[in-house]
Amino acid sequence: MTPPQTCSRGALLPPTPTQQQQSRNIKTHLIISNYHTNYNNLIKLDSVTTPTLPFSASASPLLLLLLLLLPLLVSFVSKKERALSRTVRVSALRGMEGLIALVNRIQKACTILGDYGDDRSLPTLWDALPTIVVLGGQSSGKSSVLESIVGRDFLPRGSGIVTRRPLILQLYKIEPGQQEYAQFLHSGNRRFTDFSLVRKEIQDETDRVTGKTKQISPLPINLSIYSPNVVNLTLVDLPGLTKVAVEGQPESIVREIEDMVRSYVEKPNCIILAITPANQDVATSDAIKIAREVDPSGERTIGVLTKIDLMDKGTNALDVLEGRSYRLQNPWVGIVNRSQADINRNVDMMVSRHNEREFFARSPEYRHLASRMGSEYLAKLLSKHLESVIKARIPAILSLINRSIDELETELSHLGRPVTVDAGAQLYTILELCRAFNRVFKEHLEGGRPGGDRIYGVFDYQLPAAFRKLPLDRHLSLQNVKKVVTEADGYQPHLIAPEQGYKRLIDGALNYFRGPAEAAVDAVHFILKELVRKSIGETQELRRFPTLQTDISNAANEALERFRDDSRRTVLRMVDMESSYLTVDFFRKLPQEVDKVGNPTVSTADRYTEGHFRRISLNVSAYTGMVCETLQNTIPKAVVYCQVREAKRTLLDHFYTQLGKMEGRELSQILDEDPVLMERRQKCSRRLELYKSARDEIDRVLWAR
Repeated sequence: MTPPQTCSRGALLPPTPTQQQQSRNIKTHLIISNYHTNYNNLIKLDSVTTPTLPFSASASPLLLLLLLLLPLLVSFVSKKERALSRTVRVSALRGMEGLIALVNRIQKACTILGDYGDDRSLPTLWDALPTIVVLGGQSSGKSSVLESIVGRDFLPRGSGIVTRRPLILQLYKIEPGQQEYAQFLHSGNRRFTDFSLVRKEIQDETDRVTGKTKQISPLPINLSIYSPNVVNLTLVDLPGLTKVAVEGQPESIVREIEDMVRSYVEKPNCIILAITPANQDVATSDAIKIAREVDPSGERTIGVLTKIDLMDKGTNALDVLEGRSYRLQNPWVGIVNRSQADINRNVDMMVSRHNEREFFARSPEYRHLASRMGSEYLAKLLSKHLESVIKARIPAILSLINRSIDELETELSHLGRPVTVDAGAQLYTILELCRAFNRVFKEHLEGGRPGGDRIYGVFDYQLPAAFRKLPLDRHLSLQNVKKVVTEADGYQPHLIAPEQGYKRLIDGALNYFRGPAEAAVDAVHFILKELVRKSIGETQELRRFPTLQTDISNAANEALERFRDDSRRTVLRMVDMESSYLTVDFFRKLPQEVDKVGNPTVSTADRYTEGHFRRISLNVSAYTGMVCETLQNTIPKAVVYCQVREAKRTLLDHFYTQLGKMEGRELSQILDEDPVLMERRQKCSRRLELYKSARDEIDRVLWAR
């Protein structure tokens, strides 16, 4: 006999015939069928060649032997065919149980790994799984229905809101004679054989999350029950709908419960088990009201009518049960709840099931519906319906799983691997992250990313525009030229050319060039700082490490400050060099007046005329124009050499030197990750583990089928 199989989570699965056994059965069937066919052909051939009966003396001994064995062979073939048919039917049944057990295991994994549909920032598998949600108002008999399906009294009871957290109830059918038990996901492998302790554990676990108050929580409790008296099934019990907050509850509790209920029943893969008491008008039922809103066609809703035995005399629920009062795509099921007296006397659930069957069988109104009434029929109906929905949803679930795995792996690759604790590996990681930043920074400068073109804009537009705005016209006005030249002559007027006046005018004009030169340096410095900031933000690998981001930013900005100081000194030297030595050839080439012999001459009377000073102004203006063109070409060279080039080559060199002196503790502090990203990576890793586990589970079941 094939031993029972065990799933990866420890749950027993029904034993299935091995492929070898099935192959052996099929081979035996084919051999016997071929033998039977050959025997018929032999009879036909013999009847053609020998027109006498098979039992005549002319018949061959082999033919007579085959005729005698024919009944035994036919009986043997029939038995094998029936056995093979039973094997196929059992395999189909086990396949159904395997699908439901599959969803149960995936739901358990979802709960363990934190996926129960509340975190929309990550792909959720919970919403894609077909689920039966028990929906009903307080005192609608919801708990009694669940206990009737299980065959055990295990749910907390009391006034007000008793169910304050979703209860995921997973039922597993085991072989008759085995001891039934319950297990909670949060309590590990502990088995509860006393179901009164199950009730207490549900209450204690609820209080652990919500406290002793009447608050509710969306965090589910996962309970598995293994019993020979159940069918394989998964149900989600939600807090009962209420219209009024009781003492100790906030006024918002009514809305909070309805929002929680809607978050479950609005999902397209949810099967709604709408519980309505028979002594209440269906039109006013809270469960039917919400079911009608989220499932107007009634395709996902299964109606359950409880407390049928408590209806007033002379009334019945046939209009509802037969679909005339409120029609659903699925049939209504009537339930007879245990009375309070039965609960107080601890009447066995099996006795209650028997009493329920007797009620419908003997009732004149419901006798014709007895075969599809009661908690046992409801459990089988739900199991069959859930299995059919699972079959229909498996392709979509697989597609969702594969797509989500790709998305999660992509995100995890961006988030990076967890940081190692080894100091050498940490230093290597920091250096690699710095290199990644440098690559992005250089791409900005060299054109791979936007930003570097702004530096060219400083040289091509900002610097020439600043030179054009210099107040040289005021400096070289006739009045100022006359004043400067006269002051430069002192007590001794110049004899031929006012060289000292020229010198002072040129020095004053070139002094104006210092401002635009420094402004160009500062503008490039500002652009480089902005590119550092952008590069840090665009380096995906750095997003995990806010401390390292800050350190790189500080180190880069300190280096840029040094580069700016060096660049400022260089461009100012270039301006000062133009003042320190004037280009003599420029003045030698200036047009001069000549005498009759051809020698240059200047009339003494003209030395202090307006034309003389205008000529000086024009000469100085021409010289400063020449210097301006020179500086427009040389200042960008100096800025690029001192700032841009050094930023590309040595931006983080000083930081690298500091890193080499650090100990392991300091390196660990630098690699202190952003807590948000650490949490995100952990969530993604757990969710990826869930999806891969679910894919493996589905593949295993599909291959087994």
